[in-house]
Amino acid sequence: MLQTGLFELNAVATISAHRSFRAAAAELGISPSALSHAIAGLEKRLGVRLINRTTRSVALSEAGERFLARVRPALSEIAGAMEDVNAFRDTPAGTLRINLKERAAHQILRPVVAKFLRRYPDMNVELVLEGRPIDIVAEGFDAGVRLAESVPLDMIAIPCGPDSRFIVVGAPAYFARASMPLTPADLLSHECIRRRMPGGKLYRWEFEKRGEEITMDVPGRLTLDNDGLMIEAALEGLGLAFLSDFWVADHLAAGHLQAVLEDWTPPFPGLRLYYPGHRHMTAGLRAFIALMREEAKSASRGKRAAAPVPARSSDRRRHV
Repeated sequence: MLQTGLFELNAVATISAHRSFRAAAAELGISPSALSHAIAGLEKRLGVRLINRTTRSVALSEAGERFLARVRPALSEIAGAMEDVNAFRDTPAGTLRINLKERAAHQILRPVVAKFLRRYPDMNVELVLEGRPIDIVAEGFDAGVRLAESVPLDMIAIPCGPDSRFIVVGAPAYFARASMPLTPADLLSHECIRRRMPGGKLYRWEFEKRGEEITMDVPGRLTLDNDGLMIEAALEGLGLAFLSDFWVADHLAAGHLQAVLEDWTPPFPGLRLYYPGHRHMTAGLRAFIALMREEAKSASRGKRAAAPVPARSSDRRRHV
C-alpha cells in the first residue's frame, strides 16, 4: 500500500488553490523547496504527474484534477472532524480566510477583524483582496464579502454593513470652471474620471430615478482602476468621479468634494458576508459571524433604523 500522508494530500489542494508553489508553501508554513520535494515524492509513489510546472504557471494535470476531486471530500471531512474537536476548546483556533474587495476590507477591518483578533488570540485571519468574482470553495476560502447583488445564489449571506450608494463627486476647483450636471445626460459635456474594471472593460456609470434607468459610457481623458487614485484625481479637480459613499464620506463632510446628481443615485443593499451552506462551518467562522452580527446590532442602536431597500428590478449588476 502506498504510504501517503495527510500533509501531501493537503499540499496538492493548497497548490491547486493558489496556483503557486511559493504561495502554497507560505500557507503551509514550509519552504517552496520542501513543498516541491514532498510533491515530487508523492508523484513518484503514484507513478503519475499531478502538477504541471513551468517558469510561468502552475496547474494540476488531468490526473491531478481527478485525484484532487476524489481526495477533496475526504480532506473536508477531516477538517470538519478537527473543527468538531476544536469546539471543546474555550476559544476557537485556526486560520480564517476571507476573499473580498478593497472597499470591503476597509469597511470591516477595524470594527470587526481587529476586535475578532483581540477576542480570539488563537485565531489567524487572512484577508485576500480580489477584484474579480471567484469560487470561494474551489479557491479554499472560508467566506467572501461582496455586494448583496453579487453574492452567488447558492450561498448563505448575512449583512456586514449599511446600505451602499455610489455617487458622482467633484472638487470645488472643478466646479469653479464647470457647471453642475443636473441630469446624467449633462455628463457628456463634462470631464469624467473613467474606471477600468478587473476584466479590462470600462465601467459604464449607472443611474436610476423613479424607475428610469440609465447606463452611460462617460467621456474623460483619465482612466484609473483604483478607488484611492480616483479620489486623489477628483480632489485635484481633474474631473468628476463615480465612487462609493464609503470612500468619500470624510471628504464630503470637510467640503473637499461635492456630490451631484444625488436624486439619480439611490441606495441599494450593501455588503454581505457569504459562505456555502452545504459545508461544515468552522468554529472560527461561526465566531466571526456572531461578532459581525453583534457589531451590526450595536450600530443599529446608535442610529435610527433605515427603511429596507427593495431589490433592484433590473438585472444589471454593479461591479464597482
